[in-house]
Amino acid sequence: MKPKKTKKKIKNNPQLATEVAPRVEVIEREVPIAVPRKMVTVYIMGKAYKVPAESTIMGAIEYAGYQIKRGAGCREGFCGACATVYRLPGDFKIYTGLACTTLVQDGMWLSQLPAIPAHKPVYDIEKLKPDITAFQQLYPEIFRCVACNTCTKACPQNLQVMDYIQAAIRGDIEKVMDLSFDCLCCGLCSIRCPAEIVHYNVGILAKRLYGRYLAPRSQELELRLQEIRSGKYDQEYKKLMKMSREELEKLYYARDIEEEKE
Repeated sequence: MKPKKTKKKIKNNPQLATEVAPRVEVIEREVPIAVPRKMVTVYIMGKAYKVPAESTIMGAIEYAGYQIKRGAGCREGFCGACATVYRLPGDFKIYTGLACTTLVQDGMWLSQLPAIPAHKPVYDIEKLKPDITAFQQLYPEIFRCVACNTCTKACPQNLQVMDYIQAAIRGDIEKVMDLSFDCLCCGLCSIRCPAEIVHYNVGILAKRLYGRYLAPRSQELELRLQEIRSGKYDQEYKKLMKMSREELEKLYYARDIEEEKE
């Protein structure tokens, strides 16, 4: 009977009830309203899929359920592995881009090119001359160039591709090297070329010839190579090898980056 008396006392005595009852603090919070994602229709390998409108082509392909085993690398627009061609509704043009950096559009009809067929001659750089004869010997197709500029329009890096092919025709190795320096070797230029030139391989040859024969020798580089050979950095290298992935990432992103000079 004791519990009943206690309850009665609390009920009849509001002050006592306030002291005994647990205090509940009411906090008002805004409840987020779920906003439906905007979806668009894209055609992947000929089949229609609804995908988020903010997706990249690569993200849309994976959202649709495909597992990308070829045609993906850095996912940040650097490696050139995800070459893609697509068309848009009401537009006759074929567009090109990298799947990891190009956003989807409603009605986009796309297809990835996980590998670009392109021959690559085997050569000994020591047996080549740094002039037009190297291009004549290894890439004679460049002399079929009709200067249509289709290669330049296809380039996701906005490089002046046609200009460096014209420079190769003139034997201007330094110009070819300079204009093709940021090439990703995605191959989109070569699939659009009516003369069937493999532009990026021409650029690679020019860069190798320039580095082997024409580039000014750096005294600082020679000094650094000597230091490496002497074992000056061996301890630092061993320290890096023992670091975890997280530690290496932290060290990498905290590094000093030299500002670009205009």
